[in-house]
Amino acid sequence: MKKMLSVAGAALLTVLAAVFAFGQPAHAAAGFSVAGGKLYDANGTEFVMRGVNHAHTWYPQQTSSFANIKALGANTVRVVLASGDRWTKNSAADVANVISLCKANRLICVLEVHDTTGYGEQSGAITLDRAVDYWLSIASALQGQEKYVIVNIGNEPYGNQGYGTWATDTANAVKRLRAGGLTHTIMVDAPNWGQDWSFTMRDNAGSVFAADPQKNTVFSIHMYGVFDTAAEITDYLGRFRTAGLPVVVGEFGFNHSDGNPDEDTILAYSQANGIGYLGWSWSGNGGGVEYLDMVTNFDPNQLTSWGQRIFNGANGIRATAREASVFAGTSPSPTTSPTISPSPTTSPTGGPTPPPAGCTAGYTIVNSWQGGFQGEVRVTAGAAAITGWTTKWTFANGQTVSQSWNATVSNSGSAYTARNVDYNGRLGAGASTSFGFIGSWNGSNAVPAVTCTAS
Repeated sequence: MKKMLSVAGAALLTVLAAVFAFGQPAHAAAGFSVAGGKLYDANGTEFVMRGVNHAHTWYPQQTSSFANIKALGANTVRVVLASGDRWTKNSAADVANVISLCKANRLICVLEVHDTTGYGEQSGAITLDRAVDYWLSIASALQGQEKYVIVNIGNEPYGNQGYGTWATDTANAVKRLRAGGLTHTIMVDAPNWGQDWSFTMRDNAGSVFAADPQKNTVFSIHMYGVFDTAAEITDYLGRFRTAGLPVVVGEFGFNHSDGNPDEDTILAYSQANGIGYLGWSWSGNGGGVEYLDMVTNFDPNQLTSWGQRIFNGANGIRATAREASVFAGTSPSPTTSPTISPSPTTSPTGGPTPPPAGCTAGYTIVNSWQGGFQGEVRVTAGAAAITGWTTKWTFANGQTVSQSWNATVSNSGSAYTARNVDYNGRLGAGASTSFGFIGSWNGSNAVPAVTCTAS
């Protein structure tokens, strides 16, 4: 999202002439894969993106943003990178560090090259072919990370001029990446500054998908002023669903100078239909769109109205995000190996000593503000695998829970019970999972003792 467009007088192309049906990918990917219009992680579990965009290339010092984005409930972060053509190049070492930050915070990394933005209309913008050169130049940072990384070839690769070659150029870019050895799920953006008012991506997505030897491509639409009515949103996304093609809303806002997006429909329709979304953007916007910052000055304790909406509102990130199953059993600490599930008594260099049987649970206050807080409970299996778990605690200071994720939470007065949901009940010996919630407090907010019962 950088430059806005005028849609007046734009000629819309014809609707999809045929329904495309795609089954399992021809080549089993090392990480994420696509089948039946859905995205699946390396464990074969469906994954729906719920996250935000972060302008890393312009604010490389803001590395704490990854942990802060995770703490607010996201399962994905789309990271802005630069090829060196318009902005300073993000090196392979820097990209490797970004990936490590994503993994340490149990976030799926969608990496995008921003220098392609508005090609054909924006001075200095580069081609998708040039973006592929960049990806191949940093391939060493990407290889082996297929479980955690999705490669978004180029941001908004055409403006409102010259976009007629989008399908050919995008298909060729995908094929070059595959020939260069990248087996990651690939994400491709629409032309027209990402908004596809010409329906070029919509009407040619099937041919681009078919051009991928691994059939492992996801399509990304950016929704700003072009998508200001419920009908436009549901029709556009619905056509991808009908065609059996995977689509995500790779960028969107709650307002814009080119029109007022219908964010309520974007969120509701995406949630009802298992479509991923990534809001723009965490912080650092300029050029008159500062209102799209979700937090002020990268401070997670200063949520803006847009930040409150996307994180805490109906169909927002906190209520709907589900962590990728590939992180089950890993530690959230950036300083701990992701293969270890530590307890407070574990030495930094050793593995944990699992409890003898059943499960244990630990309660943490992740974030707190006046009158409210975010809590997390981490459940760890004992010496034997478990198929389900139930945790219980009692608040001593009148705290209440208003919403939760990754668990079914109920209460009788101050006594709370949280049970696993269908995708996180099975844990191997010593493995962990976590669930979170938003609560309210007044006066004091003591941490309660939590019990865990395995089944």
